[in-house]
Amino acid sequence: MTVRTERFQALVARRFGLQFEADRLGWLDGVLQRQLDTAGIGCEHYLAELAMPSDNPATDDRFSALVQELTVPETYFFRHLDQLRALRDQVLPGVPRGADGGRCLRVLSAGCASGEEAYSIAMLLREALPAASCTLAVLGLDLNPEMIERARRARYSEWSLRETPQPLRERWFQRDGADFVLDAEARGGVRFEQRNLCADDPAFWQPGSYDVVFCRNVLMYFTLDDARAVVARFARALVPGGHLFLGHAETLRRLSDDFDLCHTHDTFYYQRKPGTLPAAAAPRAPAAATEWVQAIDHSSERIRQLTVPGTPPPRADPGDVPGARPLVQALELFAAERFTQALDVLQALPPAAAPDPESQLLQAVLLTHVGRFAEAEAAGRALLATDPANAGAHYVLAQCREGVGDPAGAAECHRLAAWLDPDFAMPRLHLGLLARRRGDMRAARRELGQALALLQREAASRLHLFGGGFDRNALLALCRTQLHACGAWP
Repeated sequence: MTVRTERFQALVARRFGLQFEADRLGWLDGVLQRQLDTAGIGCEHYLAELAMPSDNPATDDRFSALVQELTVPETYFFRHLDQLRALRDQVLPGVPRGADGGRCLRVLSAGCASGEEAYSIAMLLREALPAASCTLAVLGLDLNPEMIERARRARYSEWSLRETPQPLRERWFQRDGADFVLDAEARGGVRFEQRNLCADDPAFWQPGSYDVVFCRNVLMYFTLDDARAVVARFARALVPGGHLFLGHAETLRRLSDDFDLCHTHDTFYYQRKPGTLPAAAAPRAPAAATEWVQAIDHSSERIRQLTVPGTPPPRADPGDVPGARPLVQALELFAAERFTQALDVLQALPPAAAPDPESQLLQAVLLTHVGRFAEAEAAGRALLATDPANAGAHYVLAQCREGVGDPAGAAECHRLAAWLDPDFAMPRLHLGLLARRRGDMRAARRELGQALALLQREAASRLHLFGGGFDRNALLALCRTQLHACGAWP
């Protein structure tokens, strides 16, 4: 990467919150060169201007062409229809009625691109409720000024309507040459505004401004700090109990604890917790189970030192870490497959220490190993009551479902664990095995292929806890064997 590309990458992240991975830096350098050629100025001059502060970077005409090139969206009407159905069937009925008996639903479509999402929401709700019973206000935001203008024109190609059911096409669109123009009724109550989500504007992000926020496939492009700040703004702008919809590959893991996870209509979304108002755009580091990680790592190292000939003994015991000694002892017993004794260690913890999430998770894992699935499921659900986004607990529930002969329930829990933590290899491996058992070879190849890639970089401590007694090489060999049996060539 050249120095100028590195500077350009940093300035784009600072000004717009957009991040680009290493495999796109060549493309990013091409973007920079095209901007220089168009502007007819030198690189130093251009980068100096980009570094200058602006009251609203999103509406700065000097860089509108840059914004358009950096944000090229892929969208269409009724994308991820399961989430829209959840909005209609689950969220809308919970919106309070006014004094006149009607509802007023305020929806923010953040990163709206050319408007298909915002208009899809409007059409779906118009279909569900008479206009007289629900006042609908949808605001679409996007960084790209060209996309905002396209949204306001509401003129779309056949490709944008590729997932639109024919009855909805006939009701809401008029053909005009090669294009389709959206009906005025569907456009009513929908407006668009150019705005940078990463620019903090307290006057805009007023508390309780929206009932629902859609921000799908947007956070993945932000830096971690900017994503946290954006989600904090969403939390502040939502009413207590309001809902947030993200893309299918996005989660709030490491971003926020202001939301509860919801799962209906075969999709996941979030509900803002009641209680105190979240701080305005205050990025908050995720809670880290530091003691747990230290305990697992120390235990793994102890086991390695005890089993590998010629390895010097451990230098120190982790007794200085509060609560770590029983966890290390239980983990070492677990690694030696002395599961009942490990459970005894955890159950002997004083009442004040017993409910902590680390010991709860380990206890649930141990209970699955001794076949006490009802108790393991109870322990997993107790943990989820305080930490619903704990992927490990959902994985334990999946193991329990498998143990009692419920493959459909197991698959659902594995999908949730994988969705909450996209780097977690073991749920993918089990999803692949379950798919093969039911004869779905395409799904089996997909899941096993993902598991194979994830296992190669999975943390040793997590394999130690969830690997079922198999090491990395054994699990990789299992993946390859199963892929071969499914007709793939790993």
